Parts: sequence; structure tokens; C-alpha cells
Amino acid sequence: MNNLPQKNMLSPSKINWFTFFKLPASWWSGVRLKKINEEACETSVKFKWINQNPFKSMYFAVQMMAAELSSGALVMTSIRNQKQPVSMLVARNKAEFTKKATGRITFTCLDGIKIKQAIEKAIETKEPQTCWMQTKGLNEKGELVSTMDFEWTIKAKS
Repeated sequence: MNNLPQKNMLSPSKINWFTFFKLPASWWSGVRLKKINEEACETSVKFKWINQNPFKSMYFAVQMMAAELSSGALVMTSIRNQKQPVSMLVARNKAEFTKKATGRITFTCLDGIKIKQAIEKAIETKEPQTCWMQTKGLNEKGELVSTMDFEWTIKAKS
């Protein structure tokens, strides 16, 4: 994934600072945004003592935080590029865990264009929109560890 700066693109360092101040549980668990562009976002988290479960793997909630950030950062970036304020909120989520999460897990969301279109429609129609975004978590061997789906609700503010 190309990580070239784009108009009003939030950088990984800006988003990581945001997590430090606004999502401290995510920060201290080791969740970090690695790459972002208009179409895709990549986060990662490494299995360690602070984010473990009793089964010697990564706690599911840590995986959810990393996965949500990979979709949420795309939502935030797309909203930032609009002239009108827009609110965002996760309404629902689904998760499937297919392998024990150990080592570094990388989460990738490829739904940037999809959320951009939903935001533009919310602004154009003045009606709230929803958009399901999917993130896949892979271990260092490239094996699928988890798949997370987040339903984002988007509403243009008056």
C-alpha cells in the first residue's frame, strides 16, 4: 500500500498521537496505525504481556481496537476532506476469529472509497447513512487470524 501524503490526509503519526490522548487503552495495548491513503488503512499490534489473554494469545478486544482503528481512520480522513461537519459512530460489529493471535498482527481495511461515497451521500441527501467496512487481520506468516466488520453510521451535521 502506498503511503503518499494526500490532500487533508491524516498521517500515521497524527492518528497515533490521537490514540495516545483519546484512546489510551488502544495506545498502551500497542495498537499503531502504520499506513493510510484514501483507499486503505493498515494498523498493527504485537502480542505481549499487556494484551494477552489466559490462553497465551492476544485478547480479542485488543484485536477489535486495532481493526476498528483501521476502518475508523478512513472514516475520519474522509470526513476531514468534506466542507460540512459529519458525525460518525459504530452501530454494530461482527467478528470471526480463525487462528490464535500471536506475534505481530496486521489489520488492513480496503473500504476507503466505500465510506467516502457514503459520506458524500449523507451530505447530499441530508439523510443518515450506514456503511459496513471490513478489516482482515493477518499474522507474520500471512495467515488469516480474524475478520472484523464494522457498521459505521454517518450523519451530516446542520
